[in-house]
Amino acid sequence: MSHQTVVVLDFGGQYNQLIARRVRECSVYCEVLPYKTPLAEVLAKKPIGIIFTGGPNSVYLNDSPHVDPAIFEQGIPVLGICYGSQLMAHNLGGRVTAAEEDTAREYGKTKTYFNTSCKLFQGLPTEGITWMSHGDYMEKVPDGFSLVAHSDACPNVAICDESRGFYGVQYHPEVNHTQHGIDMIHNFLYLVCGARGDWTMGDYARNTIDALRKKVGDGKVLLALSGGVDSSVAAALLSKAVGDQLTCIFVDHGLMRKNEGDEVEAAFKDRSLNFVRVNAGERFLGKLAGISEPEKKRKIIGEEFIRVFEEEAKKIGQVDFLAQGTIYPDIIESGMGDAAVIKSHHNVGGLPDYVDFKEIVEPLRLLFKDETRALGRELGLPDYLVNRQPFPGPGLAIRIIGEITPEKVTTLQDADWIFREEIAKAKLDRDIHQYFAVLTNMRSVGVMGDGRTYDYTLALRGVTTTDFMTADWARIPYETLDLISRRIVNEVRGINRIVYDITSKPPATIEWE
Repeated sequence: MSHQTVVVLDFGGQYNQLIARRVRECSVYCEVLPYKTPLAEVLAKKPIGIIFTGGPNSVYLNDSPHVDPAIFEQGIPVLGICYGSQLMAHNLGGRVTAAEEDTAREYGKTKTYFNTSCKLFQGLPTEGITWMSHGDYMEKVPDGFSLVAHSDACPNVAICDESRGFYGVQYHPEVNHTQHGIDMIHNFLYLVCGARGDWTMGDYARNTIDALRKKVGDGKVLLALSGGVDSSVAAALLSKAVGDQLTCIFVDHGLMRKNEGDEVEAAFKDRSLNFVRVNAGERFLGKLAGISEPEKKRKIIGEEFIRVFEEEAKKIGQVDFLAQGTIYPDIIESGMGDAAVIKSHHNVGGLPDYVDFKEIVEPLRLLFKDETRALGRELGLPDYLVNRQPFPGPGLAIRIIGEITPEKVTTLQDADWIFREEIAKAKLDRDIHQYFAVLTNMRSVGVMGDGRTYDYTLALRGVTTTDFMTADWARIPYETLDLISRRIVNEVRGINRIVYDITSKPPATIEWE
């Protein structure tokens, strides 16, 4: 069964993954493609609709990103968001200019008024709050377009040419700050594009299992199993597809959380899987000795993972496929087209140039995190695996700032364990979606037992999120933070100061490195 598809053309905006996620929430499959993707490749996806994302540029500058104007002649509905709206206007005969300080330049939450006869706003309130972030505005609207939303400062907040299915909004409907934003996206998909809503995890599971069987045939598969949500779901999916042709390799790189290696082994050893644990802590720490730069850490770990898998594969016999739990945000954050590399994921940008397998299989590479969890439930995985807190592949290597030593690893493991234990005792573990400790490379003066100390500062990080693409810092009660701080300083040697990270994503990422 083929799914209806919406193409999201990426112009470099900070919320572009979120746009794709919102489309998927509406049960419509979509893919994010760089804006430079040739039109023929876009059309080959047979999209029922196209969405232009936001971006940091001004459309009237010569070096700004553009699209093939023929995209507007294909009879395919287009929704332009922020820069995407201005791009549409610019291409179709309108005029976009820099806004004056006291007129149409808008940032943040803005009261907006909607014409609900427009399909985009059908069935919604006539006014509400939208999230604005633009310094340019559409001074002249293209012929054939109507003004369908305005604010007190800007008359051209939204435009449409319903005869051609073209819609443009100056604000960001994909963010939670915009009231009814997802309803607007839903209206575009269903009322304009004619979506059927055929993207479900049940269908994805069945289709992917069939595709894996055809691809693998009678070959053998080696899966990189970390015990995290992504690799656990990949293991369940591959197990249903190829059975005992699958071997799961758990590489304990010595950078797991406290006791986690034993917990992963206990979780999988009785699940009818060929499970192999490789204790390689000394090997990884040796490779990382003296390395402080985070991208180098990721790449070293990525390559060493592959080398370990290759060695284990030779012990098993001929293995044709290497499987990984790579998910869609890993692909996008590691850089697509002209998109910035936010961080190289050890299983994407961290892969070495040469891999000694016939092919790498990534059955989750089109899924977002919450879709992966939904697939896990569809496959019957237990709740404690499906809802396991995310843990990065490089492990504590990117939660220790600066050089990594065995002593620092032990220190961080002990401190992180106390943090997580107290969060669970306070019954906050389901409300805070990711929480962990970071051992900084900053040392400061303290006093303990009437004596001077000069030890490390530990940072605590907790976030709440619905999709792990944007996140807000968690409001942990002061009493809980106080207890955590006192326990860590008293019980963990080498730490004399605790700080709490109150930065959201964006501008920060969830992990520190």
